[in-house]
Amino acid sequence: MVDSTGTTPDPHPHEPHSGGLASRLNWLRAGVLGANDGIVSTAGLVVGVAAATTETDQIFTAGIAGLTAGAISMAVGEYISVSTQRDSEQALLAKERRELRDEPDFELEELAGIYRGKGLSEQTARQVAEELTAHDAFTAHAEAELGLDPRALTNPWMAAFSSAVAFTVGALLPLIAILLPPVAARIPVTFAAVLVALALTGSLSARLGGSRRARAIPRVVIGGALAMIVTYGIGQLFGVSGI
Repeated sequence: MVDSTGTTPDPHPHEPHSGGLASRLNWLRAGVLGANDGIVSTAGLVVGVAAATTETDQIFTAGIAGLTAGAISMAVGEYISVSTQRDSEQALLAKERRELRDEPDFELEELAGIYRGKGLSEQTARQVAEELTAHDAFTAHAEAELGLDPRALTNPWMAAFSSAVAFTVGALLPLIAILLPPVAARIPVTFAAVLVALALTGSLSARLGGSRRARAIPRVVIGGALAMIVTYGIGQLFGVSGI
């Protein structure tokens, strides 16, 4: 069906057909997971320290140290990972450029063969390959052969910054929750706040990934609860033995 503008409307506008949207969803999903890591690791740390001591300064110092170390670790790890991936992608793209320069006829036949393999007829595959080559041979081959968009390679600095921010945002919640309430309420309040936050991140990650919330939420919440229970037990053990 063609609309008044002469184009065919998308029958499923809610589905992410564009590569740009898919990329943004991946970034958002990574951000949610980074925040989840910040929540769980910092919650486990501050609950363990709070079980061993009631000194606010010690809890605050441990929490800030854990937040800082975690954010830096996430940023460095993401930077290294994305840089390695980007180097590999750039090497593949450079190889493709050389092949297009040195063997253009072979590359044209290769591109046509890819589209024949996707189900197009010999004539149609050849026509598609010729038209794409005339328009932008490099991009056409990069996308068809390598599955890469040379204009949208991941930036390692942006990945590192995003990971650090996501972890920090997540880590702030248990840190605030453990410091604001009275001493007697610190651990129960932190447990409750963390479990609610984990339920929200589990729900959001399930929605972004298209999976069932009934599975994702308990998995995340139970994992976070176990982490806090274990570190609380360790804090109690060392707190009592230190008296």
